Amino acid sequence: MEKQRELEEAGYSEPYARAMAVLAERDERARTGKVVIRQSDREWLTDRMAARCLYYLDHHYEDSANVDWRVFCHDIVTQSGGHRHQGGLALFVLEGRGATIMDGVRYDWEAGDLVLLPVKPDQVDHQHINLGGNAKWLAFIYSPMWQAVASTMVPTKDRPGWDS
Repeated sequence: MEKQRELEEAGYSEPYARAMAVLAERDERARTGKVVIRQSDREWLTDRMAARCLYYLDHHYEDSANVDWRVFCHDIVTQSGGHRHQGGLALFVLEGRGATIMDGVRYDWEAGDLVLLPVKPDQVDHQHINLGGNAKWLAFIYSPMWQAVASTMVPTKDRPGWDS
């Protein structure tokens, strides 16, 4: 809604012109945006799902050359919060050992493994657990696919230590 208001204020009230302006903005970002995102460009955040999370690419960053991916590092201190969504992402394990409880089934993983959350219309209920070392993974989500399956994020359990 904010983007639409900005376009209308800039004189792009007609739908075709608005669409062309959005596409031109994407093209400009692809030409001029950052190609290397350094860890120091971002800050570690905490929330009810993750004790520590670093978003390299996400919808709230508009400085990268790529607009279609969400990429973030999750440092699983003890365990994540539980949540469900339609799936469709890949988790590359950087360090440590852990497990993902997915729809009631435990899947163990360790550094170098790739964990896939399949696309499921009835959603994937999951939670991540640290089983040793500094359990850390990097998540990759292709946003157009995520949107195409109308993915939602539904929290089911806060992570230990979270106090809203």
